[in-house]
Amino acid sequence: MKKALFITILSMISCLAHAKGDLTHAQLVAKANGFVAAQNARQQPNSTRKDIEHFLSLLADEFVDEHVKYNFTYTNKAALRDDMVAKLKDKVIHSHIEVNNMMIGRNVVIIKMTESGRVKPAHLDRTIDYKTTNIVSLEFDNSGLITHIRRHHG
Repeated sequence: MKKALFITILSMISCLAHAKGDLTHAQLVAKANGFVAAQNARQQPNSTRKDIEHFLSLLADEFVDEHVKYNFTYTNKAALRDDMVAKLKDKVIHSHIEVNNMMIGRNVVIIKMTESGRVKPAHLDRTIDYKTTNIVSLEFDNSGLITHIRRHHG
């Protein structure tokens, strides 16, 4: 009987210790909104390297940024930084991200968002207008950094 009680108490303490590391609902919502704001800030007519560095600061040192539809993944901040800096050469007329819905789980947020804009990529001779609804999942470590991004493009 004492052994069973001891195991039960030990299990409860273990669960509580593990749960203590989880981010709260409010923290996850704030982190998700911060991600959307940082993504939006790096895609504006006046975006700078500072905006890119802020976006990268939201990522854990070991992360995965997965573009599911295109079967493409980043796992290296230097490569991601280089590609984002290259996009600064594009002429962005306007860009906007609107959050349509969020689902919150244990250290994860799933965001349904509509991205719209008008841009002339540096490598093209024409302007592109776009409006698409995308699903993005963000997985966080216990310190609040993003460890995995899954982008399901519309």
